[in-house]
Amino acid sequence: MANLAADPAPWPVRRDLKLLFTLAWPVVVSRLGIMTMGLSDTVAVGHFSPQQLGWQALAWSITSVVLGVSLNLMGGVQVMTSRAMGEGRPREAGAVLRRGLSYAVMIGGLAAVAQFAFGPALLRAFRLPADLTAGAERPIQILAISMPFFVMGAAASSWLEGLGRTRIPAIFMWVANGINLLALFLLVPGTFGLPAMGAVGAAWATLAARGFLTLGLLVFILLMPEARDLGVFEPAPRDRAAETEQRRVGYGAGASGFFEIAAFAGMNIIAGWLGGVSVGVWAIVVNVVSVAFMVPLGLSTAASVLVGRAYGAGDFTEVRRASLLAYGLAALFGGLIALLVWPGAKLVASAYTIDPATLALAVPAMALASAMVLPDAIQVVVAQTLRARGDVWMPTATHFLSYVLVMAPLSWWLAIPAGLGVNGIVLGVILASLLSAGLLLARFAWLWRRAG
Repeated sequence: MANLAADPAPWPVRRDLKLLFTLAWPVVVSRLGIMTMGLSDTVAVGHFSPQQLGWQALAWSITSVVLGVSLNLMGGVQVMTSRAMGEGRPREAGAVLRRGLSYAVMIGGLAAVAQFAFGPALLRAFRLPADLTAGAERPIQILAISMPFFVMGAAASSWLEGLGRTRIPAIFMWVANGINLLALFLLVPGTFGLPAMGAVGAAWATLAARGFLTLGLLVFILLMPEARDLGVFEPAPRDRAAETEQRRVGYGAGASGFFEIAAFAGMNIIAGWLGGVSVGVWAIVVNVVSVAFMVPLGLSTAASVLVGRAYGAGDFTEVRRASLLAYGLAALFGGLIALLVWPGAKLVASAYTIDPATLALAVPAMALASAMVLPDAIQVVVAQTLRARGDVWMPTATHFLSYVLVMAPLSWWLAIPAGLGVNGIVLGVILASLLSAGLLLARFAWLWRRAG
């Protein structure tokens, strides 16, 4: 497990930078693995059929909401594990895991049933073109079957990350990517005489990869030499306060994730109203931005571990220092991405499609989207550090205001009445992320002043 003990050296900033890097880079690699799996699916289906790329995008517009909320509901596992280690109670970590896995079984099962039963009907309710909704139905249902595996794997990954064992989830994630790539090669175009399955084949590939990932992580945890000392094999003691706090963090993160992800999924609906090509263009933009977003998302997890342990130990100076360092790194990364993606927008878009009509819309949208990463990176890191110090509901309220009340109607107005098309959706997201980042930073500053 990563050594997070206090460094006696007189350079705490340098120490924290080293710890952030040590914890963050495997998490970034792991999160990039998640997005690479989606990227591989998008590229494989996009080159197979531009029409089926739209089907896949709509299928993911439904499953991403369910997946994101389920993943965020597991946020209490990582936070409570890091706090337990900071408080010097390692055996409590095992109780956190057992509670997390029991929650994961319930949440994953409910998510699968809801998505399978109601996902296709929800698309039809938005009065999208019939060919789009019909094509997305089977991928939605196959992805629904994978939800229990995904949520249990998320709980196991979060627990290991809370311990500081961030490399293990990354390794398993990339092996799962290899399985996904092999399945895509076989199923999407129909290799070695197999039927060409397109978007449906990509969904089956995702199911196989998630199943392997979850099984591998759980077996690793059971075989850890320190598993018994961490209380993995002990029944979770009935601690109502700890149970309530773990659920509270999960509920707050889950609600926050729902507001943000549902609003982003709604952008697929707006793109659908613009036409099938616009759906594919928005899918490309989201995929590129989401891959970049994995770096600040990984940084937010690393910062949360440091802040959670410092908060558990009552060291508020360390809470502030680790938070500010993480915010600065997030801003630096977002700026670098903008400088890279903006001039290379045509090259990036061409990696997804060679269709001239799609490229004509995708290139300017990609150039504009380069400005999206910086505010989005800052807001996700600030929100996670606030949760790690027990401020759960303010990030949730901020995301509701920024992404539901502002982004959704603003993006619709810019895209359709104002006539900006996909560029209007991108601009709406940028403005909402700027609002979210500003409000969350103001909350951090207020807590800082209050703590003296």
